[in-house]
Amino acid sequence: MDLGIEGRVALVSASSKGLGREAACSLAAEGARLAICARGGEALGETAEMLRGLGAEVLDEVCDLTDSEQAQELVEKTLAHFGQLDILVTNCGGPPPGKFLDHDIERWREAVDLNLMSAVYLCRAAAPQMIERGWGRIVLMTSISVKQPIDGLILSNSVRAAVVGLGKTLAAEFGPNGVLVNSVCPGYFLTERVHSLAEKLADNNEVSPAEMIENWAAAGVLGRVGDPSEFGPLVAFLCSERASYITGTAMAIDGGLCRSLL
Repeated sequence: MDLGIEGRVALVSASSKGLGREAACSLAAEGARLAICARGGEALGETAEMLRGLGAEVLDEVCDLTDSEQAQELVEKTLAHFGQLDILVTNCGGPPPGKFLDHDIERWREAVDLNLMSAVYLCRAAAPQMIERGWGRIVLMTSISVKQPIDGLILSNSVRAAVVGLGKTLAAEFGPNGVLVNSVCPGYFLTERVHSLAEKLADNNEVSPAEMIENWAAAGVLGRVGDPSEFGPLVAFLCSERASYITGTAMAIDGGLCRSLL
């Protein structure tokens, strides 16, 4: 299927590794031009070269998106380099695991800055020119925890839900101007983040990290953890011309892990 986004410009944040990188790869495969960013320069440079190897035009910038000025500068650099910005995919690392009383107030503030405010900053910077041009796609990457809270992930359960609320509201505000906004809610994929999470939660559950991942796999109806390559195509579709009647959704991609009706 031709998704109709060849030549479109996409900004994908936190895209040097994991699911962010997979989203960038899928957009590159559809012919999109890419701006990518991350805090770590080495991994970002490696990803940029990999994407160029796929034939994509790539702008890579090291930045910290918990800083509103850096987020604004990233969007301005993207516009200066490409002359437009059609697609925004917001992504960030997950907050640390733990129960409610494990985290002090500063840790809560850090989670809000990382997971919610980084998306707010990027949307504020990118949306005006999308609205002016009458076309845009915004995809907010969150977590399946917004649909089915996960034990031991109080920060993610709480703050990522706010991101979905942001997306739902922006969809209503921006829809009349041709800008579609959706959230994607990944379950467990075999990324560095999931391996790290398994190591941190294993002791609390009195199992090994490998057993922790096996338990997550067994909880889904497909009986396995996702391969990261299975994630990117959903993002690319939601960013495409073919998704022209989809907005305001929070779409799970989790191997049937979440059992809720909506």
